[in-house]
Amino acid sequence: MTNLGCLSRIIDTFSNTVGRYVSWLALAMVLIQFVIVLGRYVFGAGSIALQESIIYSHALLFLLGSAYTLLHGGHVRIDIFYARASGKLQALIDLLGCVFLLIPVCIAIFALSWAYVSGSWQILEGSSENTGLPYIYGLKTMILVFCGMMILQGISKILHSILRLTGNEVADPPTTSKGL
Repeated sequence: MTNLGCLSRIIDTFSNTVGRYVSWLALAMVLIQFVIVLGRYVFGAGSIALQESIIYSHALLFLLGSAYTLLHGGHVRIDIFYARASGKLQALIDLLGCVFLLIPVCIAIFALSWAYVSGSWQILEGSSENTGLPYIYGLKTMILVFCGMMILQGISKILHSILRLTGNEVADPPTTSKGL
């Protein structure tokens, strides 16, 4: 395996590992929602912190799971053309899409979010509710982490595409998940 292939596999493994762990947040959201409903309608009690934890979990699931989704081909594209294309044309489409769309958009999101996130850190922003979660600054930081992970996975996709276009790729990156 070439150095490009090794680097690509390291990035793929990282995205896959993070995605597999983050996927458990979906189950956590369901269980927490069940506890909230049970508490409110059976015991007449509520919890702002629990309600906000669902929002945090939902955000983390999407922000930290996006690179995993990209790795496994789960993002939207025009499959009517892509699916019928040859392997080399698919690699070229992936290469151009990452270089001209994915990475520039992630860089723009990162740059535009920097002041938003740093401002939140400066005041250690927390919930506007007294009993809410005090970690909004940490949640907003995940926007920057999202950008970094997507750029890394985009680089891996570029490397896979280059290897495929040059006839050097040994195997395709994983395209399906094998459970949690």
